[in-house]
Amino acid sequence: MNRYTKIINMMESYFIKDYEKTKKGITKKREVRAETVQKAFLKGDCEVLVILEDSGREILIDDFSSDEDIKKYLGAKFINPKR
Repeated sequence: MNRYTKIINMMESYFIKDYEKTKKGITKKREVRAETVQKAFLKGDCEVLVILEDSGREILIDDFSSDEDIKKYLGAKFINPKR
């Protein structure tokens, strides 16, 4: 299962994904588009860790989370209409 991270601060919000470099043993973080995360989330094979930088809270959102939480932290486009 893929894990994406959404960082929310006062000015902006963006998605990142961790990539493991096998040769060097390091983890790189890259920014990804919201459409990429939305497509994977609607398929049901990813989870999103939402980090609120101002308060320091972390919320894990997956396919089994309530529609209210998904809409609040990710947006209405992330709600699966087939549920």
